[in-house]
Amino acid sequence: MDAVTNLSELTTLRVGGPAARLETATDPAELARLAGRAWADGEPLLVVGGGSNLLVGDDGFDGTVLRIATRGIERATGAAEGRVRVRVQAGESWDGLVAWAVEQGLSGIEALSGIPGLAGGAPVQNIGAYGQELSESLVAIDFLAEGADAPVRMSAAELELGYRTSVLKQGLAGIVVSIELELHDTAAEREVLGDALGQPIAYAQLANALGVQLGDRVPLARVRESVLGLRRSKGMVLDAADPDTASAGSFFTNPIVTERFARTLPADAPRWVLAEETPDEIVPLDAADAADASPLDEFLAFQRDAEESAAPPAGEEPAETLVKLSAAWLIEQSGIHRGFALPASRAGVSSKHTLSITNRGGATAAEIAELARFVQNRVHAEFGVVLHPEPVLVGVSL
Repeated sequence: MDAVTNLSELTTLRVGGPAARLETATDPAELARLAGRAWADGEPLLVVGGGSNLLVGDDGFDGTVLRIATRGIERATGAAEGRVRVRVQAGESWDGLVAWAVEQGLSGIEALSGIPGLAGGAPVQNIGAYGQELSESLVAIDFLAEGADAPVRMSAAELELGYRTSVLKQGLAGIVVSIELELHDTAAEREVLGDALGQPIAYAQLANALGVQLGDRVPLARVRESVLGLRRSKGMVLDAADPDTASAGSFFTNPIVTERFARTLPADAPRWVLAEETPDEIVPLDAADAADASPLDEFLAFQRDAEESAAPPAGEEPAETLVKLSAAWLIEQSGIHRGFALPASRAGVSSKHTLSITNRGGATAAEIAELARFVQNRVHAEFGVVLHPEPVLVGVSL
């Protein structure tokens, strides 16, 4: 057993109380043994990887905290022609994996450079950035279900990956032991073109940074360098010298709403048409006084009733188009600026990006949560949209 520690030492937000017991698994067998012991004893178990998407309460965790430190990247069989399969242990650094793939001339995850955390956490919320998502490359995971003796293979389809979600995030209990990706092998084209090119650029901001058009292909190393530069400019690359990086990255997911509702927003509100997704809660502003919006839960029943009354007759497909909004734009337009903080609070909005909540030094989880609730309430009062937190909440609620 490791020395008892505060979870603030294991999370990038640098908040969180003590762990009753801290264990570290350095290989898959040890991981299964330690998890199995906690499950057999009926002891609460919290699995921690890089701690980059975790908000733990100030009271800590009264159970076993299992830190994943397994390592290993290896090529696997079964890839389609022109592809390479890679099996990665859960404890590998995600950005380290991307750097390795770029060095090997394997494309498909280069735009996911700079994302903090470990490989095992990547499928939990289907990480994505700058036009790429893990779901485009993920083949399967090895998953140790709660109470099981050994991991089983789960295909990407079984994970029901969606926008920053999966069955893992929605409550399937267990531990990701390893992940398997299928990446594009650039070896053949390198012989012709002399360089390893990434996948077509699919995000306007990245295209502008690279000075190319959407759909163009750019050398892998250049894509990675540009993505890292963009993320650093937003305080999204961990740096001990940059206080804005003491965060959980983007604290809120971009809301998904109906096109009909999106038309009620200002014309300059950014929006992107989506394929099939599940819309977030939308609460009409006249449903209740904005001053009563603090709990937000009271409105969810209203939303369910509204959805049921709007449901199409049996046998008919809904015609409503869904769009994704910009949470950052909603926050800014609700009056919350970069660097905003509540009086006397040590938590603050990043000075570089309004989507990030940061620990300015010595903040408590309660202060982080208080600021997050304030942001939620301001956006709801202004636009009738409920923002959902992206980090996993342990011992704290919004």
